[in-house]
Amino acid sequence: MGSMFRSEEVVLVQLFLPTAAAYTCVSQLGELGLVEFRDLNASVSAFQRRFVVDVRRCEELEKTFTFLQEEVRRAGLALPPPEGVLLAPPPRDLLRIQEETDRLAQELRDVRGNQQALRAQLHQLQLHSAVLGQGHGSQLAATHTDRPLERTPLLQSPGGLHQDLRVNFVAGAVEPHKAAALERLLWRACRGFLIASFRETEQQLEDPVTGEPATWMTFLISYWGEQIGQKIRKITDCFHCYVFPFAEQEEARHGALQQLQQQSHELQEVLGETERFLSQVLGRVQRLLPPWQVQIRKMKAVYLALNQCSVSTTHKCLIAEAWCATQDLPTLQQALQDSSSEAGVSAVVHRIPCRDMPPTLIRTNRFTASFQGIVDAYGVGRYQEVNPAPYTIITFPFLFAVMFGDVGHGLLMFLFALAMVLAENRPAVKTAQNEIWQTFFGGRYLLLLMGLFSVYTGFIYNECFSRATAIFPSGWSVAAMANQSGWSDAFLAQHPLLALDPNVTGVFLGPYPFGIDPIWSLAVNHLSFLNSFKMKMSVILGVTHMTFGVVLGVFNHLHFGQWHRLLLETLPELVFLLGLFGYLVFLIAYKWLRIMAAGAASAPSILIHFINMFLFSRSPTNQPLFPGQEVVQSTLVVLALAMVPVLLLGTPLFLRWQHRRHSRRRRQPNEDKTGLLDVPDASMASQGSDEEKAESPGDQEEVELVLSEVFMHQAIHTIEFCLGCISNTASYLRLWALSLAHAQLSEVLWAMVMRMGLSMGREMGVVAVVLVPIFAAFAVMTVAILLVMEGLSAFLHALRLHWVEFQNKFYSGTGYKLSPFAFAVEDE
Repeated sequence: MGSMFRSEEVVLVQLFLPTAAAYTCVSQLGELGLVEFRDLNASVSAFQRRFVVDVRRCEELEKTFTFLQEEVRRAGLALPPPEGVLLAPPPRDLLRIQEETDRLAQELRDVRGNQQALRAQLHQLQLHSAVLGQGHGSQLAATHTDRPLERTPLLQSPGGLHQDLRVNFVAGAVEPHKAAALERLLWRACRGFLIASFRETEQQLEDPVTGEPATWMTFLISYWGEQIGQKIRKITDCFHCYVFPFAEQEEARHGALQQLQQQSHELQEVLGETERFLSQVLGRVQRLLPPWQVQIRKMKAVYLALNQCSVSTTHKCLIAEAWCATQDLPTLQQALQDSSSEAGVSAVVHRIPCRDMPPTLIRTNRFTASFQGIVDAYGVGRYQEVNPAPYTIITFPFLFAVMFGDVGHGLLMFLFALAMVLAENRPAVKTAQNEIWQTFFGGRYLLLLMGLFSVYTGFIYNECFSRATAIFPSGWSVAAMANQSGWSDAFLAQHPLLALDPNVTGVFLGPYPFGIDPIWSLAVNHLSFLNSFKMKMSVILGVTHMTFGVVLGVFNHLHFGQWHRLLLETLPELVFLLGLFGYLVFLIAYKWLRIMAAGAASAPSILIHFINMFLFSRSPTNQPLFPGQEVVQSTLVVLALAMVPVLLLGTPLFLRWQHRRHSRRRRQPNEDKTGLLDVPDASMASQGSDEEKAESPGDQEEVELVLSEVFMHQAIHTIEFCLGCISNTASYLRLWALSLAHAQLSEVLWAMVMRMGLSMGREMGVVAVVLVPIFAAFAVMTVAILLVMEGLSAFLHALRLHWVEFQNKFYSGTGYKLSPFAFAVEDE
């Protein structure tokens, strides 16, 4: 069978890499992605390995790369993707990359520091200019003339203590949210012996740190006395205010303002040159950093892989062990030969035996990847176990469509998935960072089949946006019923509901060609009819699905040579499952085929028959479907119950018998050796035992057989299977429940939006105007509720039903994936 139906054959290989060519060989293996290295130095600390110094140098470079990348993002730029295929650089290039990286980082730090210093200096000059140009002087002069009485004791006291005091000024700027608190604290601390003026700047100034425009408050404080001045300076320092010199004469202030404007102009020119030089440095970073990041990441991965290798006793080569697919062995050998040709000694590859379970390797493509991901969500299959992904390609979309069957909704989902499939090669679609979009895009082929199968089941249910469509003529004739039943006007007036009798000639002309007859959408018992149909259909699909899972287990038993499990596990499981629930499917099909319209009124109940089957009883009001039904039912129940002890004890007892037989065979040659050698050599005995274990790993497993664990495992398996058959059959009824819920919700949405909207439009007389928003509301609610919410619910239920199929049938989920050493994964 192909690799999609069963994991590929994987072997353990040993690689002998010459020391001079080891780096090149591992780098080439990383480009090909063929092998998964095993750690031969698991007991050695990460700080004591051979190439730990090289790994640290790569990590230090990555830290520098992070700094450079942040600087590029800070400037509002983006790093372009690397062009072409970049190989891991030779080890001698690491020093060159490190030197150039450090030089670029130092240049960026210096230029950034100069830029910050220049911006801070320019900011202070602009604040000083704003303080001098705000016109505080005229306001203070007006304050002096308007309020003479308050300042007379301080300014006009001839011969007093304050006659030698002069008015001093403190000017500066503060952030707006601190201005009120600053003014209040100044007034309280200085007890009113000051005059303060606060004004907002006319223009917003750029913040030197964030670069955002901000408004500042300028202030001018006049005071008397040195002690008051000290208090003012301390308070302004606590509020982190900018304080500037303020001349008393208007001419001096005007000259200082002109000088500040000239300095600001010169500083802006210097700052512009600095920013141009910074843009040049960032341009070089944009050009050099992306390829360096890829190369150093690959180099680090190579050294980490080399740290997993052991060194030979002669220190001339490195020894590595790796898992590799059998079909990739020739490619692996050729790649190692090409990589080690320059060293003069070719690398050697050879297979080695191993008792560990190999990893699971299943190759996928863009179509099968999403289905394989669904299977792996339940756990990775064991090595060489049957892979259910090929069957999931059909069963998963089909079970989803059973719950989501609607031609209109399925068509919308199909078109959405088809658009993603057609645009899958566009770079913008592939590189989209939205997580929800990435989820949908990754499962685009799954959505495509889900939509296609939903259209198919929608035709079977005859539903398109909850409306029935008459593609073919109906199989029921109302005219024939009216002509032969003698319906009069009085009868029609007394009976608002009329029944079509299929026993009347010409009323039922035959089954509808495909799907459900559209006339059922007009019947009042439409829901009862669909309940019966979909419930029985769910049971049939569920039993078929579970039986298929048990049958797939046969291929596992044949492949692994476990012939006893066919008789002791698979056969009892099939008898138990089909004897009980397969018989239920038979009753459903038998009743559909044998009970006609004439005997529908007296048709027996399948549910009562199935209950009586377990009670070993009969109901006098429920007639049997066929002669001898009670004997058949009792026989099947007894046979199913008899399979439980076989399933519980068969495998453990067989393994115990097999273990004793092999032990008896091994004991006989040991007795012969004891007779020949009176004093056996312990070392030779140990060596022979190891060789025997290597040659027959199956015997070793039997030697280590613990019967109690086998019984416990088999008991758990038996209980889960027997109870699971009952509960899982009931779980498949969710196909019926979700299908009805989807149909009824669609019907409610149609009645609530379309009918109510149209009726309102007729009452208002503006049907054409109301029609557009009605259709818009219906479309939005259809997409939001039915496609998203109901689709997600059906998707999750389909996942659960597939776990029912896998659980305890054929899929263990106890394996682990082959994770090849590949740079493609590292680059992502």
